[in-house]
Amino acid sequence: MSDEGTVFIGKSTKPEELRLKLANRHGLITGATGTGKTVSLQILAEGFSAHGVPVFCADVKGDLSGVAEAGVSKDFLEERARKIDLDTYEYEAFPTVFWDLFGEQGHPIRTTVSEMGPLLLAQLMDLNDTQEGVLNIAFEVADEEGLMLLDLKDLRALMNHVGERSKELSTEYGNVSTASVGAIQRSLLVLEQQGGENFFGEPALEIADLMRTKRNGEGYINVLAADKLMQSPRLYATFLLWLLSELFEELPEVGDPEKPRLVFFFDEAHLLFDEAPKALVEKVEQVVRLIRSKGVGVYFVTQNPLDVPDSVSSQLGNRIQHALRAFTPREQRAVKAAAETFRPNPDFKTADVIMELGVGEALVSTLEKKGHPSVVQRTLVRPPSSRLGPLTRQERQDVIKASPVFGVYDKGVDRESAYEILQKRAKARAEQEEKQRARESEQDTENRGGFGLPDWLGGDSGSSTRTTRTRRRSSRRQSTTEALTKSVARSMGTALGRALVRGILGSLKKGF
Repeated sequence: MSDEGTVFIGKSTKPEELRLKLANRHGLITGATGTGKTVSLQILAEGFSAHGVPVFCADVKGDLSGVAEAGVSKDFLEERARKIDLDTYEYEAFPTVFWDLFGEQGHPIRTTVSEMGPLLLAQLMDLNDTQEGVLNIAFEVADEEGLMLLDLKDLRALMNHVGERSKELSTEYGNVSTASVGAIQRSLLVLEQQGGENFFGEPALEIADLMRTKRNGEGYINVLAADKLMQSPRLYATFLLWLLSELFEELPEVGDPEKPRLVFFFDEAHLLFDEAPKALVEKVEQVVRLIRSKGVGVYFVTQNPLDVPDSVSSQLGNRIQHALRAFTPREQRAVKAAAETFRPNPDFKTADVIMELGVGEALVSTLEKKGHPSVVQRTLVRPPSSRLGPLTRQERQDVIKASPVFGVYDKGVDRESAYEILQKRAKARAEQEEKQRARESEQDTENRGGFGLPDWLGGDSGSSTRTTRTRRRSSRRQSTTEALTKSVARSMGTALGRALVRGILGSLKKGF
């Protein structure tokens, strides 16, 4: 039903199609629970895949896993196909890669603490401004001293290191309070309990692995298992935001391509914006505005159109609106707001139709050739070709084993990083102090000719006093070796620090 340059959505008084050339102008799928949002996401993913466009989407309820298997003949699906004149309707599977932050229902997805950066970490751990400032100082120390932050134990070791040097660092960077360090450590513990330790580590995800196509030209549909992840909504939202920022930072400018290089679906989009600070929302707006020139289309999926701020919503040119209920004043405002985002159709009142839509119906408006939104149309959405509903556990495992990235990410790697380096430093420092004490004791014995004075003459107490004073003086000095080690570490760290460049959302830019 669709030509080489469009994705068929359904039929109103005419075929409703999404132009691939304008698919990177982003989109919005909204509607109440049970009205068909997931099916709309599924048919768009199928359409993009069929045209060679890779897709990334989160599977919040488990239903989207069905894209990996051909659909099963059902009367209501075939009846819908007849109603919309979809003569070419057939059941087929689509190439799929399953991912899972917990590594249970798909390949693990990881990034390093250094790559995520302090801004998104502060958002993830719900830190206040003061605590975020201390976290930024900690990252600066890590950059200067060449400390790689790969996983949460690295960050915990770094915060201990910063706490021990709080007075010294406060002089150089500003106040580093032990209370803030303690609060960050407690937040790290909560993050670890929520499963964050699974996300941070190596091997880190290569963005290119989300942009694969098969030899026959079909794009892979990357499905993130998010049913368990949704129990930690802040981790879910921050992960998707990090992934969006990685795409933005790593991909080169391509302008407006004939079709997107990747389409990114952000389900449960309200979790991104709920209680998010204004500064973060502004950065998200900036990324959404600019990422289209990288050939990436971003589609937000949510129940209420008011969940997406106006500054972001105004950039979403392709819209599918399923039914909304309007029993409360807020719901009535949502219906009105949704209606006002569409180009009016003189044949009906948009606000009324939004409340009348049945399951599988939607109001659809997509961008026309010149980039203007089409007149909104009441549309019967096409049935999916892949399976409606989830795969069995065995079917999922079979898809995972046949995946092009099978064996690449499935086993974690723990190489030397900040935790091990700081442990070695602490051990070396303890050994050096022990040697220093032994030298001082030996020197004190030589000064007394190898003999000690009797207790009644105060020999031992005097010796103890001299030794204590010597130790105190010694502890205030650093040896030549210590000075040289610190100098080398600082110079290496400074060189590393100059090489580290962070992007709009604070994630690490690569290739600099």
